[in-house]
Amino acid sequence: MKVYFDNAASTPPHPKVFEKMKPFLTDNFGNASSIHSFGRNARVAIEESREVIADFINANPSEIYFTSGGTEANNFVVFGIARAELAESERNHLITSEAEHHSVYDSFLELSKNGFTVNFLNVGKDSIISDESLLQNINPSTSLISLMHINNETGAVFQIGHYSSQLKQNNIFIHSDSVQSFGKYKIDVKLSGVDSITASAHKINGPKGIGFAYVKSGTPLSPILFGGSQERNRRGGTENVAGIIGFAEAVRIAKDSMCENLNHVQELKLRLIKGIQSIDEQGIIINGGENNSPYILSITLQSDHYKNDPEAMLMFLDINGVAVSNGAACTSGTLKPSHVILSTGYSVEDAKGTIRFSFGRQNTTEEVDYTLEIINQLTNKFKKKI
Repeated sequence: MKVYFDNAASTPPHPKVFEKMKPFLTDNFGNASSIHSFGRNARVAIEESREVIADFINANPSEIYFTSGGTEANNFVVFGIARAELAESERNHLITSEAEHHSVYDSFLELSKNGFTVNFLNVGKDSIISDESLLQNINPSTSLISLMHINNETGAVFQIGHYSSQLKQNNIFIHSDSVQSFGKYKIDVKLSGVDSITASAHKINGPKGIGFAYVKSGTPLSPILFGGSQERNRRGGTENVAGIIGFAEAVRIAKDSMCENLNHVQELKLRLIKGIQSIDEQGIIINGGENNSPYILSITLQSDHYKNDPEAMLMFLDINGVAVSNGAACTSGTLKPSHVILSTGYSVEDAKGTIRFSFGRQNTTEEVDYTLEIINQLTNKFKKKI
């Protein structure tokens, strides 16, 4: 059996998405910036897609900016708001957490080397910052706070909207990396009070290479790409028309099946947790705390119980047909312990024994049961002999 439990890294494209994209890879190939009929057809399709996505999060279409994916979208927002605010108000203090995705974390790290003061807030065992930590670090120079909605490695859910009224009193802009929540949870940008969110199509059965940033009207934003007037002069470059069409179709599908999918993956996750606990309740820790996404399950094999070798463990699972991750997909090739897992207080040796399972609409209970058989074999193979 082949089991794909790495949906937080990427999901299989939905057949309807592929069908919607095909005409824009063949006959409707025009550049949306061209004034002839080929270009106009592409432009109409893009703007219709923009409306679909905007409606899904209760935004205005003019507040949606298409990018090449979640990483660019996060860079676009973080650098764009921080630099624009520095130029307009001279505020140069930024806040984020130690458990952010690298596309956010590394952006703040780069800004910290270029005239900005950044507070990287510590997180608890659940990979969430405390209320006190956030509010105590705000000062009159704070312009931007970026905290992810759902952690891509632990699945911890952070309700950033909880702070929006307090932060708005200080005219602080709020960004939330929503790559792991968009299309899976209901997001209303007006109710949450955020100024920007980001998402990526391939996390919700759409194509790779396309994402978007929602940026609230009136939010200062400097471009990071130059040389084109696309996306209202804020994101230059010829639009990925087929990708945008595919993204919109993935959103339509997600909208119709969101509750059903949530219930389905919750059932799979609980079944997997119960099975793992029956295998070894003492030596294996379930990560992420109580407020956790049903789409992601992170476990840690404690180093005092297991000989943790991340490469060997992942290869053992893969050889036996189970595809999972030991961290974020974009860093998993390095075997370097996850900065997110380390930030929650684990030692390097424990972090090496952390495995992430992530679920999708296509997964089944039979796959969970097969995976539990392989996990049982893995624990027997890597357990320390005492």
